[in-house]
Amino acid sequence: MFSHNYTSKIVPRFALSMTKIHNFSAGPSILAGSAFEKSIEDIKNFANTGLSILEISHRSKEFESIMDQANAIVRELMSVPENYDVLFLGGGASTQFFQIPHNFLRTSAAYTKTGVWAAGAIKEAKLYGEVNVIASSEADNYNYVPKDYSIPADADYFHCTSNNTIYGTQMKQFPSSPVPLICDMSSDIFSRPVDTSKFSLIYAGAQKNMGPAGVTLVIVDKAMYDRRASRPIPSMLDYKLHGEKGSMYNTPPVFPILVSLYNLQWVKENGGVAGMEARNNAKAELLYNTIDNNPLFSGTCAVEDRSHMNACFVLNDPNPEMEQKFAAACKEAGISGIKGHRSVGGYRASMYNALPLESVQALVNVMNTFA
Repeated sequence: MFSHNYTSKIVPRFALSMTKIHNFSAGPSILAGSAFEKSIEDIKNFANTGLSILEISHRSKEFESIMDQANAIVRELMSVPENYDVLFLGGGASTQFFQIPHNFLRTSAAYTKTGVWAAGAIKEAKLYGEVNVIASSEADNYNYVPKDYSIPADADYFHCTSNNTIYGTQMKQFPSSPVPLICDMSSDIFSRPVDTSKFSLIYAGAQKNMGPAGVTLVIVDKAMYDRRASRPIPSMLDYKLHGEKGSMYNTPPVFPILVSLYNLQWVKENGGVAGMEARNNAKAELLYNTIDNNPLFSGTCAVEDRSHMNACFVLNDPNPEMEQKFAAACKEAGISGIKGHRSVGGYRASMYNALPLESVQALVNVMNTFA
C-alpha cells in the first residue's frame, strides 16, 4: 500500500537561497514570475475543474479556451495578418529544420550560415534538394552577420536565423526577399517589433522569450500551402493540416502552451513587444558599455551585430586563476548561467525579456568591482 503525503505549500521562487539568483541562462531561460504563480495554481486546480492542467483533456472546453487565447495574443503581439496560421507544435525548433524543406523545397533553397543552428537547418535541408549557402560567417567563427549577399530569384525560399545565441550576433534588419522569407526567431521573438507580413514563415522554440521548453510556435502564410513540394507529406509534418485542426491534430503540448500564454500576457501588460524592445535596449546598453570600458573584458563579435539577447565577452587575461576568481565573485552575487558556449569560451549573458535591469546591474557591479 502506498502512502502519499501531498502538500499545497508553494515555495517562493528565491526562498531556497539567501541571495537572489540572477538567471542569465541561454535557455531554457528566465520567465515572468506571474507565469510561474498562475501555472502553479493550475497544476493544483485548473479553471476550477478540480483537475490539474497536467491531466486535463486537451479536448475540454477549458483547454480549448487556453488555445484560443494563446493564438489571439500571438496575433496581437506580432500583428499577425488574418491570412496566416498560428500553430503550436511539438518537436522543438530543430524539427522545423526538416519540416520546412519537406514541405517547401522543390528544387533549391537559399540559406545564410550564421551559427550552429543555421548550420543545422542547412544540413537537414540538404536531404531534400539543393541548398545554396549564399553567405556565411563560419570562417570567422560566426562573429558577424553577413550582409552583402543577393537572394536568388529562382529559389523556392530564403532561410535566415535572426539571433545567434552561441555567438552573440543578431540581424538588425531583414532583407527584402524576391522569394518567400523564412526565419528562425527562436531566441529573439517577442523582443522587438517585426513586420510579420514580410515573412512567409516564422518559427521559434518557446524556451527563450515565450515560455518553457516543449512547444514550438510557427506563424505561416497560408499562401505557402500552394507552394508545397510534390513529395508525400506525413500528417504530422503537414502545416496545412495543423492549421485546419487549430494545432490540435494530435495532443498539443498542453502545459507549455498554458505557461506561454501567461508569459505573453505579462509581455502585453508591460508594453507589448515595443515595451520589451525598450527594456532590452536599456539592458544591452548597460552591459555593453561596461564591456567596452572595463579594461579586463572584451566583446567577441562585431559591434554593429551585437545581440540584445545574448552578450558574449571574454577576459582579456584568461588565465585559470583569474577565471576562478571571477566565477567565485559571480557566484557570491547570485549570478547564474553566464558560462560561454565551448565554441566561443568566455562568458555569455542572456538578457531575455523577463530578465530585469537590476540583474544586469548586479553583473555590471561584479565586473566593475572585479576590475
